[in-house]
Amino acid sequence: MSFSKKQMKIVFLDKSTLANEIDLSFFNELGDFHEFETTDPEIVTSRIHDCDIIITNKVVLNEANLKDASKLKLIHIAATGMNNIDLEFCKKVGIEVKNVANYSTKSVVQHTFSMLFYLLSSMRYFDDYTKNSDWTKSHVFTHQGRSFNEITGKTWGIIGLGNIGREVANIAQAFGLNIIYYSTSGNNKTTNFERVELEELLKTSDIISLHCPLNEKTQDLIHSKNITHIKSNAIVLNLARGGIINEVALVDYFQKTQLLIGLDVLEKEPMAINSPIIKILKSPRVLVTPHIAWASLQAQQSLVQTIFDNIKLFQVK
Repeated sequence: MSFSKKQMKIVFLDKSTLANEIDLSFFNELGDFHEFETTDPEIVTSRIHDCDIIITNKVVLNEANLKDASKLKLIHIAATGMNNIDLEFCKKVGIEVKNVANYSTKSVVQHTFSMLFYLLSSMRYFDDYTKNSDWTKSHVFTHQGRSFNEITGKTWGIIGLGNIGREVANIAQAFGLNIIYYSTSGNNKTTNFERVELEELLKTSDIISLHCPLNEKTQDLIHSKNITHIKSNAIVLNLARGGIINEVALVDYFQKTQLLIGLDVLEKEPMAINSPIIKILKSPRVLVTPHIAWASLQAQQSLVQTIFDNIKLFQVK
């Protein structure tokens, strides 16, 4: 049975999670569309009580705020991760939940290599050296204040060989790296690259990147006991979810080694003022970006178009 578009109230609870350049005016074609920059927890209930469809990126929707939304038929997540939605309650009361997969693969892959080369080549140092006018004072055409290595011939260990992990692997292989991977689900049987156990990956990799979901299997996957297996001069890049690497253990190991760390995700986002990462944040061996790997304009445009298309299909079911 199809729904009348005029009768359907659609709200986007946290539009500020998208770039200002992303225009959602075309969603008015779908019904009575309202967008809010942010929605604080205490006003979720009042904003959704008469809605047919909710779009949200990170606003938490659970039994407490959903139970009185009697008209609600669909929750569409403006992301891939669904951990902010009480899926069990939605299933019980017949609320459909949709997400968007694979829209940000190229964006995350690009950010992975951006972080790698920024850290590997000491870009912050050399940029500062030039901007501080130190190069103009030099008697030599080059500057050897920091050394760096090529990645050809190194081993890149990938934790989570889904769409993003495979694309990272393919590009890394083109740079002449040896690729190994660990399957967090245990179900990946890809034979293009060597599958190893986690301990072997940590011990043998020169570069480690994480591209797996956060779940009961991956929470604290890298912790105080196994983090010491990582080479002391390795590069660790987390573009998956905070909480997969124990941050206290990471900071402790970092301070004892020459580890290079690139983090696009943290256990608490935005970064908490008491985050363990604060202790090492200003180190030139650390790069932290505010969960932006997914967010190229092209990825965001693909995301909102898919949401629009999914809602349109839902309306004519």
